[in-house]
Amino acid sequence: MSLSPSALLPVDSLSIDVITDDVSDAYVSKTLFAVSEFANIVRGGARVIAGETLLVANLGLGLRLTIEYGSQTRQLLFDTGPEGAIFLRNCKNLGISLADIECVTVTHGHWDHMGALADTVTAIRDQGGSVDVHVNPGMFKERGVRLATGEIIPVAKVPGPQELEALGAQVINDEAPRLLFDDHVYYSGEIPRITPFEKGREDHLCRESEDAPWQPDPLLMDERMLILHVRGLGLVVFSACSHAGIVNVCLETRRLFPGIPFYCVMGGLHLGGAMERIIPETVAGLAQFNIQQLIVGHCTGWRALHALANAYGDSVSQSAVGTTYTLKAP
Repeated sequence: MSLSPSALLPVDSLSIDVITDDVSDAYVSKTLFAVSEFANIVRGGARVIAGETLLVANLGLGLRLTIEYGSQTRQLLFDTGPEGAIFLRNCKNLGISLADIECVTVTHGHWDHMGALADTVTAIRDQGGSVDVHVNPGMFKERGVRLATGEIIPVAKVPGPQELEALGAQVINDEAPRLLFDDHVYYSGEIPRITPFEKGREDHLCRESEDAPWQPDPLLMDERMLILHVRGLGLVVFSACSHAGIVNVCLETRRLFPGIPFYCVMGGLHLGGAMERIIPETVAGLAQFNIQQLIVGHCTGWRALHALANAYGDSVSQSAVGTTYTLKAP
């Protein structure tokens, strides 16, 4: 597909529902354009606030994006999270009809972002919908992690293209970037690694098959991002796990869309645990982009959240499961 990134058209509004995230916190400080989980489950049909009517947080990320442009209203999923039963329960408690989902954009081949995908595709089909699933060939290697003891543990396999097609999905399995929804959504190609400090995790491994030897996979070059332009506000960048490094993500976004200001960057920044060592460089590196809203969750880690909030104040907030964000110019 021949693609000119400058062809990205602005949307009139963007609504983001957090269906899967690591954090459940109805009392987390929110931006002025956010609606909390309590309000959302009541809107979804709950008549009492209780454990059964609230959402379940678990390791991973899954968002529903609803965009409006002209007379059109379109919906997509940005990843799904790790477990089908929880993802579907959260959708039910939010009153989300999966039949309205037209496509799923998958960011990378890790179970905590794709584990719920097969059940989600099945649910979309069972509810009368049809769905495109956007992936790239690099997502389907076997993955593993090296523990501190040196032992290598495989992680759950993700559903492959043939499995997804058998469930009823139309799979677009291509390395190239693409424009979706009448040129209003940009799904990226490979994200260049530029900065000297964003070098990934040395404990990430991959292999071509169960019989093949494990190979280092620190950079996870299969990772992709999603970008929209909200009219009157600027660019909204979704980076599910930021294995590429969030500064690299923003550098590539600026290269692709020069002259359009950043408004919001949302997702996991992968700055917890072993990656805490690059928090200072990351915080400093983000200053050049003048991001108006930085909504962080999943793998960001509390130390990075605190460091970002100390540096950038109220422009930083914590993503929490069940929250809805609506972006629209006044």
